[in-house]
Amino acid sequence: MRIISGKYSGRSFHPPKKMPARPTTDIAKQGLFNILQNEFDFDEIHFLDLFGGTGSISYEAASRGCAYSHTIEIDAKLVQFIKSNFELLQLPKTCTVFKMDIFKYLQNATEQFDLIFAGPPYPLPNLNTIPDKVFAVKVLKENGWFVLEHNPNHNFDNHPNFFKKRNYGSTIFSIFTNEVALEK
Repeated sequence: MRIISGKYSGRSFHPPKKMPARPTTDIAKQGLFNILQNEFDFDEIHFLDLFGGTGSISYEAASRGCAYSHTIEIDAKLVQFIKSNFELLQLPKTCTVFKMDIFKYLQNATEQFDLIFAGPPYPLPNLNTIPDKVFAVKVLKENGWFVLEHNPNHNFDNHPNFFKKRNYGSTIFSIFTNEVALEK
């Protein structure tokens, strides 16, 4: 696993063995961040990474200038791995990782974010409910984007907040935005 671009470009990390996570491929991650960099000034955004896994997406956001992020991960071993890498990269204290279930996090969330990423396990039984939960609790700022990584077994094209999608082999990023932004 490596950071593709930005301040920490080329930096490699070695996740714990037998981890319960599926890191986003480098090709898919690069494609996604090329799209995001054309839409967002990373120095200005508040970023939320649901299903943090190895932290790969959070490190990439930080490398591109994001100085405020929350990473949510339920697995204690992965939380420790992400924390140690945040320290290794000397990220600001505003880049934090929380050990908790993302659905509980969303129920109690009080902050809003410009960019939210979710890369859940593909066989997660309630994966299809994630966009509804994100929009129900209003954690996405006006004109913000919610990006959901999934495989071809899921389709969100008819979701009321669906904006567009990008395919990278069997990895699909569905991008959603709030209704206010859709009206513009």
